[in-house]
Amino acid sequence: NDTGAGKHWSDNEVRALINIWSDEKIQQMLEGATRNKEIFEEIARRLMKRGIDRDWKQCRTKYKNLKYEYRALQKENEHLGNPRRKMRFYDEVDCILRRQPLGPSSWGCESSSLLSGTKNFSDDIQ
Repeated sequence: NDTGAGKHWSDNEVRALINIWSDEKIQQMLEGATRNKEIFEEIARRLMKRGIDRDWKQCRTKYKNLKYEYRALQKENEHLGNPRRKMRFYDEVDCILRRQPLGPSSWGCESSSLLSGTKNFSDDIQ
């Protein structure tokens, strides 16, 4: 019974996951949640509506990996200074994780392109 757990995430799938993760309601649910299966089931349902078939465990793993890689780079970059090494989707994850608790309609991201999905990712560094 292959669940596709090791299946590589395409850029479009990662963008969709980040887009859902950036939703204020999802952000609020994830804050301080220790048992988050239901949250990732909701994320998987939203991905399915976009034609992306991932289960909650795959979503949680990808989310955790993005956060881990981001934080590892943050730590590394503190010591190296500029130029900073980046991961793919660094700016998007940075935008989500650095958000200020302003209000439901405005969070720390300067660009609404993340929410609309219109950003050009072709110059992201791998």
